[in-house]
Amino acid sequence: MKRLLLALPLLAALSACEQLGIDDPAKLAAAKEAEGKAIGSACRHAMRAIEDCYVLNPKAQKAAVYTGWREMDEYMRENKLEGITPVVPRPGAVKPPADEAEAKPAEKPADKAPEKAKGH
Repeated sequence: MKRLLLALPLLAALSACEQLGIDDPAKLAAAKEAEGKAIGSACRHAMRAIEDCYVLNPKAQKAAVYTGWREMDEYMRENKLEGITPVVPRPGAVKPPADEAEAKPAEKPADKAPEKAKGH
């Protein structure tokens, strides 16, 4: 009987594990799944391919990301919503050749400037 009376306060203290800083595995799993769905839906809204979403978020659960992407796709189709253009470039994007074209003409006037100076 005494053991039972001693065990009751101990059980009450252990039931408040969250206050001790011990995380509940079920809550962590639910939070990771919710985060993955949010990432997937945001990727779909930003008109990103699901593969790009996986590359940009390697730590997210792929199944949850796919579920969020698919749910947002259905929602956008039903409500005839357009996606937004992403601000962050797609992974592995190559720089446009316009940068190279701009660099070459900048070099040529510098070469011609000394020639004009020599002629005068």
